[in-house]
Amino acid sequence: MLGITPFDSDTEALRLANDTRYGLAAYVWTSDLRRAHHFGQHVESGMLWINSQNVRDLRTPFGGIKESGVGPGRRPAQYRFLQRSRIVHVALKSLPVPRFGR
Repeated sequence: MLGITPFDSDTEALRLANDTRYGLAAYVWTSDLRRAHHFGQHVESGMLWINSQNVRDLRTPFGGIKESGVGPGRRPAQYRFLQRSRIVHVALKSLPVPRFGR
């Protein structure tokens, strides 16, 4: 199942994306890399994929913000309370969609 919400502007799309208590991951599909990076700077998520779907190196940072993932308040390294890390994945070529459970 896929939920789709139409929007009229990038500002509205960001408001819709950020108007939630969760922020584990976000996905942006566009041919405009400048626009994608704008979303990457303003969307409230721990991870962001640009033109890709959950394809990542498992050694990269993982975590969400707000009430998702491990959250910033539940990290063992409490000195990070002044930091906000984010990982951005950009697909530069077509990638196969992985199928889990098969």
